[in-house]
Amino acid sequence: MQYFFYDKIVSWIQTLTVVCKLDPTPEQVVGVEETLKAFANACNYLNKQISAKVTSKRTIQKLEYQNIRAFYGLSANLAVRACARVASNRKTAKASNRPVKAFVPTSANYDARIFAYRAKDNTVSLTLLGGREHIPLALGEYQAEKLEGREPTSAQLCKHRDGRYYIHIQLKDEAQNLIPYTQVLGVDLGRTDIAHTSEGMSWSGQSINKVRDQFTRVRASLQSKGTKSAKRCLKRLSGRERRFQTWVNHTISRQIMDRAKQLNAAVAIEDLTGIRKRTNTQPRNKTERRRSNSWAFYQLRQFLSYKGIKEGVPVLVQPPAYTSQTHYLCLRIGKRSGKRFFCEHCDKHEDADFNAANVIGLLGATVSLPESSFLSCLWAA
Repeated sequence: MQYFFYDKIVSWIQTLTVVCKLDPTPEQVVGVEETLKAFANACNYLNKQISAKVTSKRTIQKLEYQNIRAFYGLSANLAVRACARVASNRKTAKASNRPVKAFVPTSANYDARIFAYRAKDNTVSLTLLGGREHIPLALGEYQAEKLEGREPTSAQLCKHRDGRYYIHIQLKDEAQNLIPYTQVLGVDLGRTDIAHTSEGMSWSGQSINKVRDQFTRVRASLQSKGTKSAKRCLKRLSGRERRFQTWVNHTISRQIMDRAKQLNAAVAIEDLTGIRKRTNTQPRNKTERRRSNSWAFYQLRQFLSYKGIKEGVPVLVQPPAYTSQTHYLCLRIGKRSGKRFFCEHCDKHEDADFNAANVIGLLGATVSLPESSFLSCLWAA
Protein backbone atom coordinates (compact mmCIF):
# COMPACT_ATOMS: atom_id res chain seq x y z
CA MET A 1 0.00 0.00 0.00
CA GLN A 2 1.47 3.34 -1.03
CA TYR A 3 0.83 6.72 0.50
CA PHE A 4 1.79 9.99 -1.12
CA PHE A 5 2.02 13.04 1.08
CA TYR A 6 3.83 16.37 1.35
CA ASP A 7 5.88 16.86 4.48
CA LYS A 8 8.81 19.08 5.46
CA ILE A 9 8.87 20.75 2.06
CA VAL A 10 10.69 24.09 2.02
CA SER A 11 8.99 25.45 -1.11
CA TRP A 12 7.02 24.48 -4.19
CA ILE A 13 6.98 26.10 -7.60
CA GLN A 14 3.46 26.52 -8.89
CA THR A 15 2.51 27.45 -12.45
CA LEU A 16 -0.65 29.49 -13.03
CA THR A 17 -1.93 29.80 -16.60
CA VAL A 18 -3.63 33.11 -17.43
CA VAL A 19 -5.74 32.94 -20.60
CA CYS A 20 -5.75 36.30 -22.42
CA LYS A 21 -7.70 37.17 -25.54
CA LEU A 22 -5.72 38.57 -28.48
CA ASP A 23 -6.97 41.41 -30.68
CA PRO A 24 -4.88 40.99 -33.85
CA THR A 25 -5.18 43.00 -37.04
CA PRO A 26 -6.23 41.16 -40.25
CA GLU A 27 -2.58 41.06 -41.31
CA GLN A 28 -1.55 39.61 -37.96
CA VAL A 29 -4.31 36.98 -38.20
CA VAL A 30 -2.70 35.74 -41.41
CA GLY A 31 0.67 35.52 -39.67
CA VAL A 32 -0.78 33.68 -36.67
CA GLU A 33 -2.56 31.16 -38.92
CA GLU A 34 0.58 30.51 -40.95
CA THR A 35 2.63 30.01 -37.78
CA LEU A 36 0.14 27.59 -36.23
CA LYS A 37 -0.03 25.55 -39.45
CA ALA A 38 3.75 25.45 -39.84
CA PHE A 39 4.20 24.42 -36.19
CA ALA A 40 1.65 21.59 -36.52
CA ASN A 41 3.13 20.42 -39.84
CA ALA A 42 6.60 20.36 -38.31
CA CYS A 43 5.34 18.28 -35.37
CA ASN A 44 3.61 15.81 -37.71
CA TYR A 45 6.78 15.56 -39.82
CA LEU A 46 8.91 14.83 -36.74
CA ASN A 47 6.44 12.25 -35.47
CA LYS A 48 6.45 10.47 -38.85
CA GLN A 49 10.17 10.63 -39.64
CA ILE A 50 11.59 9.63 -36.25
CA SER A 51 11.09 6.21 -34.67
CA ALA A 52 8.22 6.08 -32.19
CA LYS A 53 10.63 4.71 -29.59
CA VAL A 54 12.52 8.02 -29.42
CA THR A 55 11.09 10.22 -26.64
CA SER A 56 14.08 12.47 -25.93
CA LYS A 57 13.66 16.02 -27.20
CA ARG A 58 17.44 16.39 -27.54
CA THR A 59 17.63 13.33 -29.78
CA ILE A 60 14.69 14.53 -31.90
CA GLN A 61 16.25 17.97 -32.18
CA LYS A 62 19.62 16.54 -33.16
CA LEU A 63 18.09 14.41 -35.94
CA GLU A 64 15.65 16.79 -37.63
CA TYR A 65 16.13 20.36 -36.33
CA GLN A 66 17.72 21.67 -39.53
CA ASN A 67 15.13 19.99 -41.73
CA ILE A 68 12.05 21.46 -40.02
CA ARG A 69 13.63 24.90 -40.11
CA ALA A 70 14.27 24.58 -43.83
CA PHE A 71 10.98 22.89 -44.73
CA TYR A 72 8.55 24.93 -42.63
CA GLY A 73 10.33 28.27 -42.11
CA LEU A 74 10.21 28.13 -38.32
CA SER A 75 12.49 30.33 -36.25
CA ALA A 76 15.20 28.61 -34.21
CA ASN A 77 13.22 28.62 -30.97
CA LEU A 78 9.94 27.60 -32.57
CA ALA A 79 11.75 24.63 -34.10
CA VAL A 80 13.12 23.70 -30.66
CA ARG A 81 9.62 24.03 -29.16
CA ALA A 82 8.23 21.74 -31.88
CA CYS A 83 10.80 19.06 -30.99
CA ALA A 84 9.89 19.42 -27.32
CA ARG A 85 6.15 19.16 -28.11
CA VAL A 86 6.61 15.88 -29.98
CA ALA A 87 8.79 14.44 -27.21
CA SER A 88 6.28 15.41 -24.53
CA ASN A 89 3.32 13.95 -26.44
CA ARG A 90 5.17 10.72 -27.02
CA LYS A 91 5.92 10.32 -23.31
CA THR A 92 2.28 10.95 -22.42
CA ALA A 93 1.07 8.50 -25.08
CA LYS A 94 3.56 5.87 -23.92
CA ALA A 95 2.37 6.18 -20.32
CA SER A 96 -1.21 5.47 -21.41
CA ASN A 97 -0.16 2.87 -24.00
CA ARG A 98 -1.65 4.82 -26.90
CA PRO A 99 -0.26 6.16 -30.18
CA VAL A 100 0.43 9.87 -30.63
CA LYS A 101 -2.49 11.60 -32.32
CA ALA A 102 -1.98 13.83 -35.34
CA PHE A 103 -1.09 17.42 -34.47
CA VAL A 104 -3.64 20.06 -35.47
CA PRO A 105 -2.91 23.77 -36.07
CA THR A 106 -4.49 25.08 -32.88
CA SER A 107 -1.49 25.86 -30.65
CA ALA A 108 2.23 26.61 -30.58
CA ASN A 109 4.62 26.84 -27.63
CA TYR A 110 6.68 29.95 -26.89
CA ASP A 111 9.61 30.65 -24.58
CA ALA A 112 11.30 33.84 -23.39
CA ARG A 113 13.30 34.33 -26.61
CA ILE A 114 10.24 34.48 -28.85
CA PHE A 115 7.60 35.80 -26.44
CA ALA A 116 7.30 38.83 -24.16
CA TYR A 117 4.48 40.53 -22.28
CA ARG A 118 4.58 44.34 -22.61
CA ALA A 119 2.63 46.01 -19.80
CA LYS A 120 3.36 49.54 -21.05
CA ASP A 121 1.18 49.18 -24.14
CA ASN A 122 -0.82 46.07 -23.10
CA THR A 123 0.50 43.83 -25.89
CA VAL A 124 2.40 40.60 -26.35
CA SER A 125 5.44 40.35 -28.59
CA LEU A 126 5.46 37.11 -30.59
CA THR A 127 7.75 35.69 -33.24
CA LEU A 128 5.67 34.58 -36.22
CA LEU A 129 6.80 33.23 -39.58
CA GLY A 130 7.04 36.75 -41.00
CA GLY A 131 8.94 38.19 -38.05
CA ARG A 132 8.20 39.80 -34.70
CA GLU A 133 4.71 41.17 -34.08
CA HIS A 134 3.20 43.19 -31.22
CA ILE A 135 -0.37 41.99 -30.80
CA PRO A 136 -2.82 43.91 -28.56
CA LEU A 137 -4.48 42.13 -25.63
CA ALA A 138 -8.12 42.40 -24.56
CA LEU A 139 -7.70 41.90 -20.80
CA GLY A 140 -10.35 41.53 -18.13
CA GLU A 141 -9.88 42.61 -14.52
CA TYR A 142 -8.73 39.14 -13.45
CA GLN A 143 -6.04 38.87 -16.15
CA ALA A 144 -4.84 42.44 -15.55
CA GLU A 145 -4.50 41.79 -11.82
CA LYS A 146 -2.54 38.56 -12.30
CA LEU A 147 -0.16 40.09 -14.88
CA GLU A 148 0.51 43.32 -12.97
CA GLY A 149 4.22 43.66 -12.26
CA ARG A 150 5.04 40.27 -13.78
CA GLU A 151 7.55 39.29 -16.47
CA PRO A 152 6.42 35.86 -17.72
CA THR A 153 8.87 33.79 -19.72
CA SER A 154 6.65 31.17 -21.40
CA ALA A 155 3.29 31.01 -23.13
CA GLN A 156 1.19 29.11 -25.63
CA LEU A 157 -0.42 30.70 -28.66
CA CYS A 158 -3.84 29.08 -29.16
CA LYS A 159 -6.81 29.13 -31.49
CA HIS A 160 -9.94 28.21 -29.54
CA ARG A 161 -13.01 26.44 -30.85
CA ASP A 162 -14.77 29.78 -31.26
CA GLY A 163 -12.19 30.68 -33.94
CA ARG A 164 -10.61 33.42 -31.82
CA TYR A 165 -6.97 33.66 -30.80
CA TYR A 166 -5.68 33.58 -27.23
CA ILE A 167 -2.34 33.58 -25.48
CA HIS A 168 -2.02 31.24 -22.49
CA ILE A 169 0.60 32.94 -20.31
CA GLN A 170 2.35 30.84 -17.66
CA LEU A 171 3.20 32.54 -14.37
CA LYS A 172 5.51 30.74 -11.96
CA ASP A 173 5.26 31.43 -8.23
CA GLU A 174 6.98 29.99 -5.22
CA ALA A 175 4.23 28.53 -3.08
CA GLN A 176 3.83 29.17 0.61
CA ASN A 177 5.43 26.90 3.19
CA LEU A 178 3.18 24.13 4.45
CA ILE A 179 1.07 25.00 7.48
CA PRO A 180 1.91 23.15 10.74
CA TYR A 181 -1.21 21.00 10.62
CA THR A 182 -2.48 19.15 13.68
CA GLN A 183 -5.25 17.03 12.12
CA VAL A 184 -6.39 15.57 8.81
CA LEU A 185 -9.66 16.40 7.04
CA GLY A 186 -10.83 13.33 5.12
CA VAL A 187 -12.71 13.87 1.85
CA ASP A 188 -14.67 11.12 0.11
CA LEU A 189 -15.28 11.72 -3.61
CA GLY A 190 -18.32 10.23 -5.27
CA ARG A 191 -21.20 10.70 -7.68
CA THR A 192 -24.20 10.81 -5.34
CA ASP A 193 -22.29 13.32 -3.22
CA ILE A 194 -19.51 14.93 -5.24
CA ALA A 195 -17.53 15.37 -2.03
CA HIS A 196 -18.22 14.60 1.63
CA THR A 197 -15.84 15.57 4.44
CA SER A 198 -15.17 13.86 7.75
CA GLU A 199 -16.81 16.86 9.45
CA GLY A 200 -20.08 16.24 7.64
CA MET A 201 -19.88 18.93 4.93
CA SER A 202 -21.26 17.58 1.65
CA TRP A 203 -21.97 18.70 -1.91
CA SER A 204 -24.75 16.82 -3.71
CA GLY A 205 -24.29 15.62 -7.27
CA GLN A 206 -27.98 15.95 -8.12
CA SER A 207 -27.60 19.39 -9.69
CA ILE A 208 -24.76 18.19 -11.96
CA ASN A 209 -26.70 15.09 -13.02
CA LYS A 210 -29.74 17.24 -13.76
CA VAL A 211 -27.70 19.65 -15.92
CA ARG A 212 -25.88 16.83 -17.74
CA ASP A 213 -29.12 14.97 -18.43
CA GLN A 214 -30.67 18.17 -19.79
CA PHE A 215 -27.72 18.80 -22.13
CA THR A 216 -27.88 15.18 -23.31
CA ARG A 217 -31.56 15.50 -24.20
CA VAL A 218 -31.00 18.81 -26.01
CA ARG A 219 -28.03 17.46 -27.99
CA ALA A 220 -29.95 14.33 -28.99
CA SER A 221 -32.90 16.43 -30.14
CA LEU A 222 -30.74 18.80 -32.20
CA GLN A 223 -28.66 16.00 -33.71
CA SER A 224 -31.79 14.17 -34.83
CA LYS A 225 -32.92 17.25 -36.80
CA GLY A 226 -29.66 17.69 -38.69
CA THR A 227 -30.55 21.16 -39.99
CA LYS A 228 -28.12 24.06 -40.34
CA SER A 229 -29.81 25.98 -37.53
CA ALA A 230 -29.56 22.90 -35.28
CA LYS A 231 -25.84 22.61 -36.04
CA ARG A 232 -25.35 26.28 -35.17
CA CYS A 233 -27.19 25.73 -31.91
CA LEU A 234 -25.02 22.69 -31.12
CA LYS A 235 -21.93 24.83 -31.65
CA ARG A 236 -23.22 27.45 -29.20
CA LEU A 237 -23.94 24.75 -26.61
CA SER A 238 -20.47 23.26 -27.00
CA GLY A 239 -18.45 23.63 -23.83
CA ARG A 240 -21.23 24.90 -21.57
CA GLU A 241 -21.61 21.59 -19.77
CA ARG A 242 -17.85 21.35 -19.23
CA ARG A 243 -17.64 24.93 -17.96
CA PHE A 244 -20.47 24.28 -15.50
CA GLN A 245 -18.65 21.22 -14.13
CA THR A 246 -15.42 23.22 -13.83
CA TRP A 247 -17.21 25.98 -11.90
CA VAL A 248 -18.73 23.43 -9.49
CA ASN A 249 -15.35 21.76 -8.84
CA HIS A 250 -13.65 25.13 -8.29
CA THR A 251 -16.33 26.09 -5.75
CA ILE A 252 -16.10 22.79 -3.86
CA SER A 253 -12.28 22.75 -3.74
CA ARG A 254 -12.21 26.36 -2.55
CA GLN A 255 -14.62 25.64 0.33
CA ILE A 256 -12.70 22.52 1.37
CA MET A 257 -9.40 24.42 1.41
CA ASP A 258 -10.91 27.31 3.40
CA ARG A 259 -12.18 24.87 6.01
CA ALA A 260 -8.83 23.04 6.16
CA LYS A 261 -7.05 26.35 6.83
CA GLN A 262 -9.52 27.19 9.60
CA LEU A 263 -8.79 23.83 11.26
CA ASN A 264 -5.01 23.86 10.59
CA ALA A 265 -5.60 20.53 8.88
CA ALA A 266 -4.22 18.58 5.95
CA VAL A 267 -6.65 17.20 3.35
CA ALA A 268 -6.78 13.47 2.60
CA ILE A 269 -8.39 12.08 -0.58
CA GLU A 270 -8.46 8.76 -2.42
CA ASP A 271 -6.46 7.90 -5.52
CA LEU A 272 -9.26 6.97 -7.93
CA THR A 273 -7.00 6.50 -10.97
CA GLY A 274 -8.43 3.83 -13.26
CA ILE A 275 -11.84 3.69 -11.59
CA ARG A 276 -13.69 4.22 -14.89
CA LYS A 277 -11.94 1.26 -16.48
CA ARG A 278 -12.95 -0.93 -13.53
CA THR A 279 -16.57 0.24 -13.33
CA ASN A 280 -17.12 0.01 -17.09
CA THR A 281 -16.65 -3.76 -16.89
CA GLN A 282 -19.78 -4.00 -14.71
CA PRO A 283 -23.24 -4.35 -16.27
CA ARG A 284 -24.97 -0.93 -16.26
CA ASN A 285 -27.54 0.87 -18.33
CA LYS A 286 -26.64 3.58 -20.84
CA THR A 287 -27.51 6.47 -18.50
CA GLU A 288 -25.35 5.16 -15.65
CA ARG A 289 -22.43 4.53 -18.00
CA ARG A 290 -22.67 8.09 -19.37
CA ARG A 291 -22.85 9.60 -15.87
CA SER A 292 -19.89 7.55 -14.68
CA ASN A 293 -17.72 8.45 -17.68
CA SER A 294 -18.50 12.16 -17.25
CA TRP A 295 -17.61 12.14 -13.54
CA ALA A 296 -14.89 14.79 -13.18
CA PHE A 297 -13.26 13.43 -10.00
CA TYR A 298 -9.72 13.89 -11.35
CA GLN A 299 -10.36 17.55 -12.10
CA LEU A 300 -11.53 18.06 -8.50
CA ARG A 301 -8.37 16.32 -7.27
CA GLN A 302 -6.24 18.65 -9.44
CA PHE A 303 -8.04 21.72 -8.10
CA LEU A 304 -7.51 20.56 -4.52
CA SER A 305 -3.82 19.89 -5.22
CA TYR A 306 -2.98 23.24 -6.77
CA LYS A 307 -5.02 25.18 -4.21
CA GLY A 308 -3.27 23.19 -1.48
CA ILE A 309 0.14 24.18 -2.84
CA LYS A 310 -0.94 27.80 -3.13
CA GLU A 311 -2.36 27.94 0.41
CA GLY A 312 0.27 25.74 2.07
CA VAL A 313 -2.25 22.97 2.86
CA PRO A 314 -0.85 19.42 2.35
CA VAL A 315 -2.99 17.12 0.20
CA LEU A 316 -2.55 13.43 1.09
CA VAL A 317 -3.44 10.93 -1.65
CA GLN A 318 -3.95 7.31 -0.68
CA PRO A 319 -5.33 4.02 -2.07
CA PRO A 320 -9.11 3.60 -1.87
CA ALA A 321 -9.15 -0.07 -0.82
CA TYR A 322 -11.79 -0.82 1.84
CA THR A 323 -12.32 2.83 2.77
CA SER A 324 -16.05 2.55 2.00
CA GLN A 325 -16.42 -0.86 3.70
CA THR A 326 -14.63 -0.17 7.01
CA HIS A 327 -16.38 1.37 10.02
CA TYR A 328 -14.41 4.36 11.24
CA LEU A 329 -15.22 3.68 14.94
CA CYS A 330 -14.30 0.00 15.30
CA LEU A 331 -12.31 -0.51 12.06
CA ARG A 332 -14.27 -3.67 11.19
CA ILE A 333 -15.78 -4.47 7.80
CA GLY A 334 -19.43 -3.55 7.56
CA LYS A 335 -22.12 -3.49 4.89
CA ARG A 336 -22.68 -0.60 2.50
CA SER A 337 -25.83 -0.19 0.45
CA GLY A 338 -26.08 3.05 -1.50
CA LYS A 339 -25.87 5.93 0.96
CA ARG A 340 -26.27 3.73 4.05
CA PHE A 341 -23.56 1.88 5.99
CA PHE A 342 -24.25 -0.66 8.73
CA CYS A 343 -21.74 -2.13 11.20
CA GLU A 344 -22.97 -5.37 12.74
CA HIS A 345 -20.31 -5.27 15.46
CA CYS A 346 -21.33 -1.82 16.71
CA ASP A 347 -24.98 -2.21 15.63
CA LYS A 348 -24.80 1.29 14.18
CA HIS A 349 -26.04 2.87 10.98
CA GLU A 350 -23.99 5.64 9.35
CA ASP A 351 -24.10 7.80 6.24
CA ALA A 352 -21.84 5.82 3.91
CA ASP A 353 -19.97 8.85 2.53
CA PHE A 354 -19.47 10.36 6.00
CA ASN A 355 -18.08 7.03 7.23
CA ALA A 356 -15.73 6.70 4.24
CA ALA A 357 -14.47 10.28 4.69
CA ASN A 358 -13.58 9.53 8.32
CA VAL A 359 -11.74 6.35 7.34
CA ILE A 360 -9.79 8.33 4.73
CA GLY A 361 -8.94 10.96 7.35
CA LEU A 362 -7.76 8.27 9.78
CA LEU A 363 -5.49 6.71 7.15
CA GLY A 364 -4.03 10.12 6.30
CA ALA A 365 -3.37 10.82 9.99
CA THR A 366 -1.72 7.42 10.42
CA VAL A 367 0.91 8.34 7.84
CA SER A 368 1.48 12.02 8.56
CA LEU A 369 0.46 12.31 12.24
CA PRO A 370 1.01 8.81 13.66
CA GLU A 371 1.12 10.01 17.26
CA SER A 372 -2.44 11.35 16.98
CA SER A 373 -4.08 8.35 15.30
CA PHE A 374 -5.49 5.34 17.12
CA LEU A 375 -4.58 3.28 14.04
CA SER A 376 -0.92 3.47 15.06
CA CYS A 377 0.83 1.62 17.85
CA LEU A 378 3.71 2.47 20.17
CA TRP A 379 7.05 0.76 19.62
CA ALA A 380 9.82 0.59 22.16
CA ALA A 381 13.36 -0.65 21.65
